[in-house]
Order: sequence, then structure tokens, then C-alpha cells
Amino acid sequence: MREDRFRGRLGTALTWAVLLLGLWLWGRAVTAVPQETRHTATGDLFALGAAAPARLPPAARPLPAALPQRIDIPRLGVQAPVVARGLDARGAPEPPPFDQPGVVGWYGAGTRPGASGTALMVGHLDTETRPAVFHGLRTLTPGATVRVVRSDGAVARFTVEGVRVLPRTGFDARQAYAPRVPGRAELRLITCGGDFRDGAYTANVVVSAYLTGSTG
Repeated sequence: MREDRFRGRLGTALTWAVLLLGLWLWGRAVTAVPQETRHTATGDLFALGAAAPARLPPAARPLPAALPQRIDIPRLGVQAPVVARGLDARGAPEPPPFDQPGVVGWYGAGTRPGASGTALMVGHLDTETRPAVFHGLRTLTPGATVRVVRSDGAVARFTVEGVRVLPRTGFDARQAYAPRVPGRAELRLITCGGDFRDGAYTANVVVSAYLTGSTG
């Protein structure tokens, strides 16, 4: 039993390490960005000045597992197809192709959105010439709605509870990606952030949301 528990913890640690390495490598893959897309703030954007809603809704019971097909973020005007992505030859999660800046990638070996656990979705911040699907991610505030259309016909509704810009130096993967409340269905939306230096962004924008309802 102790050996099995150790293996489980080791596997979890390795998963977070692979995801962290992959996100760092993904940020380094960008070669040029417009000056106006650079953001220098790091930390909890909610704490840095965004007003909190009076009360966030209670969490809903997790849904049965089903594949994500589309993500909608009404406040940003985002309606984007979702594709499953794996790991590339370097051990990094594969983001959507750069010639598909309007597509969102879901880490297909992980939790399915709406099921118990933390589902991870990644999207590009920009291309060499224009903003991409998650360009406005850092402007979300607690209380914003994110909807995920699933293969079983259900639409999972998530409520944003936090937005952080986390520097890659000293990055705490567990703080960013581990479930905030065990047993909940949670969602993380991830893109690049911070400054663009030496061919790479210096931070990740991480939006944390949790399931608060569903239709269908």
C-alpha cells in the first residue's frame, strides 16, 4: 500500500513537472510579437485591483466524463473549437498549430472538462501579426462565465474565481494547476504573459474556474 501510494505521488509530481516544462518550452517557441501585446504585471490580477463580485455561486456536482468540442467566453467574444493535444518529441504539451490561432488545445491525457479534477486548456496569446484566441485572458475577473460544449450534448458552465500572471522563474506548478478544492470539477485556461524577452515570454497567465452548472 505504501509503495502504491508513493508511486501515485511520484506520478502526480512527474505530470506537473512535464506540464511545467512544456509550458516553458511553448513560450520559447514564439519568435516575435507586436509591442502592444507585452504585459509586465505579475501576481494575482484580482488582488492587483479588479473588483470582486459580492458572492460567487456554489460549485455544481461534477458531470460524467465527455470530450470538449468548443469553448465560449462571452466576456471576450470567444467561441473557439477545442482539439485534444498530447506531448511532442521534447515532452512538451503540443499547443494548437500557429497557423490556427483561433483554436484552443485541451491536454487530452488529463481531466475532461466538467468531470471531477482539473482540466487544462491552452491557447496562443498572439501570432507574429495579430492577437490570438486567448489574447484577452488576463482581463477576465472573478464571476466571469466560461462555457464548454461537450460531446455528450451537455454545456458545462464554469465561473472564474481567480486570474494570475505567474512568472516562469520560481514557477509553482502545483499552485497553478492542482485542484483548489478536492472533488470539484475545475478548469484552467493558460496562455503566455509577462514581457517578451530573448525570444520567450517571461510568465504564464492562468485563469482558474470551477463548474457551477450545466445544460443539455
